[in-house]
Amino acid sequence: MKRFEIGANDAGQRLDKFIVKAVPRLPKSLLYKYIRLKRIKVNGKRAEISTRLEPGSVVEAYISDEFFQPTAPRYDFLSAPARLDLLYEDDNILLADKKQGLIVHPDEHEYRDTLITRIQRYLYEKGEYDPADEHSFRPALANRIDRNTGGIVIAAKNAAALRMLCDKIKSREIEKRYLAVAHGLFTKKHALLEGQLTKNEEKNQVFLTRSATAGSRTVRTEYTVLREKRRPDLSLLEVNLLTGRTHQIRAHLASIGHPLLGDGKYGVNQADRRMGFKHQALYSYRLTFRFQGDGGVLEYLNGKTFQVPKVWFAEELFDYALLAEE
Repeated sequence: MKRFEIGANDAGQRLDKFIVKAVPRLPKSLLYKYIRLKRIKVNGKRAEISTRLEPGSVVEAYISDEFFQPTAPRYDFLSAPARLDLLYEDDNILLADKKQGLIVHPDEHEYRDTLITRIQRYLYEKGEYDPADEHSFRPALANRIDRNTGGIVIAAKNAAALRMLCDKIKSREIEKRYLAVAHGLFTKKHALLEGQLTKNEEKNQVFLTRSATAGSRTVRTEYTVLREKRRPDLSLLEVNLLTGRTHQIRAHLASIGHPLLGDGKYGVNQADRRMGFKHQALYSYRLTFRFQGDGGVLEYLNGKTFQVPKVWFAEELFDYALLAEE
């Protein structure tokens, strides 16, 4: 028998989800059977699969010792590079300035060098995160951006912060602004674009139409022209996402004849590469916490704005220096 005392990082989970993480060797078929047969209890009593764990609860697992056999710890994140560009950090969160070309989570092509593995290594070496001390939690990202987009990504150091961040992002109480370089000169220097976006999962590409179609979703993208450059005609934009869909900025601007510089999926990539741009000129450069309701453990962040100090393409192409936030 093994006892698990539920701490703050484990609280709020369903019983079955917790056991999957805490006892990874236990097959799911046995997990559900043992819960049904009361061989997995909460506070000495029978529990349902959907029982939500509370701080201070005790989970007792009366199962074979073979499922608890210890293995020598081998943390893959320690193979990640130590480099991490931090914009802000406190006891609950950190804001990372992700550079273009780095993916945020492991995929089938890259497992070790990702933003989240770099963050986990950083926190482990600081002594703020040790997998051996956690039953189920690990530092996690609350938002994500594409490999070839740069900018601010929020990481949660504990479960309470992660839950609050996910809630505030879902209710759009965290505002993100982007800098972008688009081909061409805009007739309207400020506009609100609206359209219907449909995603092709097979091609990992989205399409914009004016009228709704099966499976389409409404998207709204606001832009402001900050600077213009001729020969070639390029425009530096600040973009505000009023909805947040896959590839929204890239596809929306391309749909009105202004694809992003360096965008290989929606733009004129062959010509852009000859100019030396292999990543799209898009950067999530400013983030503001605008909580409408209680911010819980993150209430102290309400009203605060964070901004990256430099965006390479703004300076290189337009000699545009960002003003520091007060």
